Amino acid sequence: MTATLAPRPPATRRAERGGFLRTLHAEWTKFRTVRGWVLAMAGALLATIVVGLLGTAAPAPGGRGADSASYPKGPGGEAVNDSFYFVHKTLTGDGTLTVPLRSLTGVADTGTGKTAQGAQPWAKAGIIVKESLTQGSPYAAVMATGGHGVRMQYDYTHDTAGPSGKVTQESPRWLRLVRSGDSLTGYASTDGSHWTKVGYAKLPGLARTVQAGLFATSPEAKQDTAAGTGFSPAVATGTFGRPGLTGGWSQSAWSGTQVGGDAGTSGSYTNTTKGGFTQTDGGGFTVTGAGDIAPVVGGPVMGVGFSVENFLVGTFAGLIVVIAVGTVFITGEYRRGLLRTTMAATPLRGRVLGAKALVAGGVAFAIGLVAAAITVPIGEHSARGRGFHVFPVTSATEARVMVGTGLLCAAATVLALGVGALLRRSGTAVALVIASIVLPFLLATSGVLPPGVSEWLLRVTPAAGFAVQQTLPQYAQVLSVYEPSTGYYPLAPWAGLAVPCGYAALAFGLAVVRLRGRDV
Repeated sequence: MTATLAPRPPATRRAERGGFLRTLHAEWTKFRTVRGWVLAMAGALLATIVVGLLGTAAPAPGGRGADSASYPKGPGGEAVNDSFYFVHKTLTGDGTLTVPLRSLTGVADTGTGKTAQGAQPWAKAGIIVKESLTQGSPYAAVMATGGHGVRMQYDYTHDTAGPSGKVTQESPRWLRLVRSGDSLTGYASTDGSHWTKVGYAKLPGLARTVQAGLFATSPEAKQDTAAGTGFSPAVATGTFGRPGLTGGWSQSAWSGTQVGGDAGTSGSYTNTTKGGFTQTDGGGFTVTGAGDIAPVVGGPVMGVGFSVENFLVGTFAGLIVVIAVGTVFITGEYRRGLLRTTMAATPLRGRVLGAKALVAGGVAFAIGLVAAAITVPIGEHSARGRGFHVFPVTSATEARVMVGTGLLCAAATVLALGVGALLRRSGTAVALVIASIVLPFLLATSGVLPPGVSEWLLRVTPAAGFAVQQTLPQYAQVLSVYEPSTGYYPLAPWAGLAVPCGYAALAFGLAVVRLRGRDV
């Protein structure tokens, strides 16, 4: 006969829950009555705030003021670069612009007093329809690039690849942009007769009267040297044939404008060049420009600015303190022999460790969350007042960073608690956890290690959790330095945070097993 175990009565389950709550209350009482632990956690809060604000307290270079502290924003609210030389006319209603692009050339300053010929990979020359000359206004463009073939791009973040190949005198490209209401379609051709559709854009609410015409622009030249990656001024020159116009075009002459007034944060003119255009005898144009039409990203092309995570650079300092507190919260009882008393009152040893983890982790979460909630708005306000750009993010992204900072602190504290329970030595446990979280973070983000090694550290160590603070986007069509030293982590924010959480869960589980298997 098979015996069937009867379910535990509700009273037993309530008693177990009540027993855990009593244990949790006892551990909380123990924590808050030890003055050193409370002061240490307050110190962690202060360290995170002070280091974060001091780390971003430098004066802006070049006498910049608060009036220069905002990036242009695109239709989606994202920070954008919108700087190019524009030869334009007014288009009212529907219309078509067709033009042959005879060549795309460029020149870059090498930084040694010499120049290098050749268009940069993301140098652009083509045709564009733009709602206005205001930076950040909606647009759609079809263009040739220095190294990525023909593209259609619109509203800064959208990029569609077209036919490959470079534009030269021997291999020109014909470009066409067709407007119908708020829809625009781009085409490319190698002979002006047979056309390939490159892409399609819908710009909701596009004004009836827009500016349209020819443009040229180039981001700075990227130069990799033994000393690291640098950027230098570069310009692009597009040589166009006579434009073909149909539809509601103005009869006025073509006008030239440097959109944005300068080349933006990702571009600059060389000492011997400037934006402009000339008209040829056959009705064509030669257009020279610098800058970019693209979203702002991190790295050198971000310009004089800060992102949200920059203000939280002090997180590592706060982590050192909460790691120490999480460790001594358990090792202190071993050292004084108090754990025997605790276990005598609560024989279920896993329950005691769980209560300690909830208390220490909960306090650390609150410390991280409050520190981020204080530091970020103060840092942003201070930076703008000194003339720095502040990279804009959505409220949801900012909330993710703040909550994620709290969770990172909690995970580090629980990891320290687990390691402390396993090793039972405060100094060794604290050093080990700091070496697994704080040290890899500092080495990887300081630029002292090769990028590949830095990315590896930020994948396999608990320092991967710092990825939850990243707000900078990455775009394939924007040239920059996408490395940990410029704020880019190899893992997505929540995936990165899962790494220290996994380590914490493993350490906690092993600690419970060991605690149950040996005397205290």
